[in-house]
Amino acid sequence: MKHLTELPILNPGLSRRRFVQGLAAGGVLLSLSPLARATGLLSGAGTKTGTANILSGTQFDLEIGESAVNFTGNPRIATTINGSLPAPTLRWREGDTVTIRVTNRLKETTSIHWHGIILPFEMDGVPGISFRGIQPGETFTYQFKVQQNGTYWYHSHSGMQEATGVYGAIIIDPAQDDPIRADREYVVQLSDWTDEDPMRVLAKLKMQGDYYNYNQPTAVDFFQDASRIGLKAAIDKRKMWNKMRMSPTDLADLSADVLTYLMNGTTPAGNWTGLFRPGERIRLRFINGAANTFYDVRIPGLQLTVVQADGINVEPVTVDEFRFGPGETYDVLVQPKDDAHTIFAQAMDRTGYARGTLATHAGLEAPVPAIDPVEWLSMGDMMGAMGGGMAGMSHGDMSGMDHGNMKGMNHAGMGHGAMTAAGASTEVRHARTEYGASIDMRVDTPRTNLDDPGIGLRNNGRRVLTLADLHTVGGPMDPRGAEREIELHLTGNMERYSWSFDGVEYGKSTPVRFQYGERVRIILHNDTMMTHPMHLHGMWSELETPDGQFLARRHTIPVQPAQRISFLVTADALGRWAWHCHLMLHMDTGMFREVVVA
Repeated sequence: MKHLTELPILNPGLSRRRFVQGLAAGGVLLSLSPLARATGLLSGAGTKTGTANILSGTQFDLEIGESAVNFTGNPRIATTINGSLPAPTLRWREGDTVTIRVTNRLKETTSIHWHGIILPFEMDGVPGISFRGIQPGETFTYQFKVQQNGTYWYHSHSGMQEATGVYGAIIIDPAQDDPIRADREYVVQLSDWTDEDPMRVLAKLKMQGDYYNYNQPTAVDFFQDASRIGLKAAIDKRKMWNKMRMSPTDLADLSADVLTYLMNGTTPAGNWTGLFRPGERIRLRFINGAANTFYDVRIPGLQLTVVQADGINVEPVTVDEFRFGPGETYDVLVQPKDDAHTIFAQAMDRTGYARGTLATHAGLEAPVPAIDPVEWLSMGDMMGAMGGGMAGMSHGDMSGMDHGNMKGMNHAGMGHGAMTAAGASTEVRHARTEYGASIDMRVDTPRTNLDDPGIGLRNNGRRVLTLADLHTVGGPMDPRGAEREIELHLTGNMERYSWSFDGVEYGKSTPVRFQYGERVRIILHNDTMMTHPMHLHGMWSELETPDGQFLARRHTIPVQPAQRISFLVTADALGRWAWHCHLMLHMDTGMFREVVVA
């Protein structure tokens, strides 16, 4: 059933604090979409919040328009598909040819990108790259053969529409029997919402890169450091960060100060609920459809058996928790033991969370855990291999370090040792374009380990999934080794809020060129202190270990701070493709390249 809700009764006497975690009935209030009215999606007032309509078959009609929403107590206008946020879930079957007619009811250009779907480039849906976009009043028909199965998603690639509501799930059933057995399944799509105009949010970040960072070091932190490590060491540490003009808590661009975290379009107070019968095994199809947020997901009291990553089956691995960024998907199996379990997804910066419930009956809830404490970035997050021995240390555990002598750590000349995909030491070279105003940091000793869960998840007492745990069933698609290598550095300047490849923003860049059919090793070297979920359109990225062994097939790969990652690509898709960071504001400000396969 559709998740449209009754208009909530708002109490003007309630303080803003009441709405920090959202309205209990927050969501789409009244669709402006004629198609939604025609199909009766608005008739079920009081239907369950956050349960997207499921459309299946081979013929689909989608209409992008505007809908009134209220997640915080402040009515706003969202951009929606068929009057729904999230958009309807599309259910396809491997081997079918699907036809999707998308009509634009907006006053601006729009588009739909089929994230992770292998298709002709003309159907990829990126304005300016694969087509001109869908103009106001126009209907564009997407048509392609479905060549894969698993959990995927779709979203707008126009302006800020992904942040304002244009995203939905895709489930592709395999042509043969599904080896993943479950009694019941749910899509769990995580996203984020801001009441502010996203362009205004970006303007504030352009003026002050840490505008929304409310976890800045405080005087209390300083005195706690002084009592732990001594006054001089505490002063030296603060001087180090000030000299670098960086914040040790710069984990996310946007925080709960401006974002409301959603699970299936539902606020934490709304408590999206998936029902089950005792004894059932449940498949949860997790999709990170957020524009800005990395989520750390767990279900307290239950183990998660990860069976699929980015739509591809992996050898099952059992964990307590996983982190995933915008664009990534994970399928997990769980077997509830109690009548209710909380699905808890806290933002990486620890300022808020999305949550829902698995329950045997509607209305049941389980305790919601406290948000984990904020951790400072470690030396390994800034310096890579040089600081790798300190990667798991908290900011209070660095008493033995000479913080006053670290002023050169983000400059060239600190040593150039790194490991290539072949396992040999090599010199790290930075492009000449990395030495300009667009760059505030360079890492000369990157770390190459893939077994690090990341800041905030290290040594937390829980078994946390890492990239090293993923092993695609059946091995690589292409047995060939690399014929050549392409290395690109992920770069940025947080003060200027500028993001780029090799110090060059998209508007000033030239395309990356692949020869059709070639096997290429891509090396991504992160010269920033932020994790970037990198998405290459149109082709699979086959992640490898530091010594060149195949790990997993992905469409979106998170690259941690000061990390160097490599993967192989078979250039089997002719045309023009996009390659970008899936943090929307990073992409919008320049961390985007065109890839041409010819």
